[in-house]
Amino acid sequence: MSIKSITRASLYGLVVASMATGLVMDLATSMAMAATNPVTASYGVWARGDGDSRVRIAPCGKSICATNLWIRDPASSEKVGDVLVMTVKEEGGALKGTAYDRQRNLNLSFEMTVAPNALTTRGCVLGGVICKSVAWSRVSG
Repeated sequence: MSIKSITRASLYGLVVASMATGLVMDLATSMAMAATNPVTASYGVWARGDGDSRVRIAPCGKSICATNLWIRDPASSEKVGDVLVMTVKEEGGALKGTAYDRQRNLNLSFEMTVAPNALTTRGCVLGGVICKSVAWSRVSG
């Protein structure tokens, strides 16, 4: 093997390694950005702290929707398939805005804080006179 062919092979190896490193860095950066964006970090399946329901949070148009996947007590006012439509913007590390409960024709002021495996929601009616906060845990799978 000549020095010329070894140098070409080494150069080719460096170029390929550099491209692979660049791709890995781009992927890591994209994943870190998604993880720090509270909107996309909220996507997934969540179990309510009392264990009475599970929801899937996902994009729906320009909003975020929380759809009931499972309800412990089917006789309650909550039903599988109920949807809460949230229109929120990031503000001070939380998501703040409004939510609309289609089944109850109810508009709420709304706030959501997101951590990797925990979520807290707070909805208020009557100009913030009556509010309720709920803790959620991420469900894997």
